[in-house]
Amino acid sequence: MIKYALFARFEARPGKESEVAAFLETGLALANQEATTPIWFALKLSEHIFGVFDAFTDEAGRQAHLEGSIAQALMARADELFVAPPSIEKIEVLGLKNQLA
Repeated sequence: MIKYALFARFEARPGKESEVAAFLETGLALANQEATTPIWFALKLSEHIFGVFDAFTDEAGRQAHLEGSIAQALMARADELFVAPPSIEKIEVLGLKNQLA
């Protein structure tokens, strides 16, 4: 059961919005390689604000994701792309509806 999640939120530097969107689109390929990340969303919340929501079946999967290739790539480009370091929150999933499965 999906119970553990992360929500990352970041603000693009002025003029870097398209680069942030492209970076997040490439993140999907990396997320697809993570066996312990069954749910991953890249989000555009407003013109300058972006986010990622991902969810996991256990804490080990969440921790593996935090230490994985997406997080490393994100942090490597954070100074270039974002006005401040990404805000990453650990959250608990209280309910889930999934009609796709």
